Amino acid sequence: MTLIRFLRADGSEDRSIEAPAGSRLLDIAQASAQPLEGTCEGAMACSTCHVLISGGDTEKLPRPSDEEEDMLDFAVGASRASRLACQIVLTAEIATLDVRMPPGSVDMSRR
Repeated sequence: MTLIRFLRADGSEDRSIEAPAGSRLLDIAQASAQPLEGTCEGAMACSTCHVLISGGDTEKLPRPSDEEEDMLDFAVGASRASRLACQIVLTAEIATLDVRMPPGSVDMSRR
């Protein structure tokens, strides 16, 4: 199980939940009432599931693909900590993650 601490855009804690290995971060976030649309349902055609990952076992996440990095170029408030939640699948090696919501989102599929 991975302990995920969801943080609001201002950095304050919203809630913490545990999720099993094999779970996709976008699905976990949406089930936890986080403000992530995930408009393209994981097809990397939008950036509405952009999150900022920090703390915990961040270094155990696989590196983002070139396609994910390209889509993050359109994300509001993107930084080196930016990821698309639809592209993160939890593994047994990931014990904890801090997931901060960005200050806004842009849906590139609707442009």
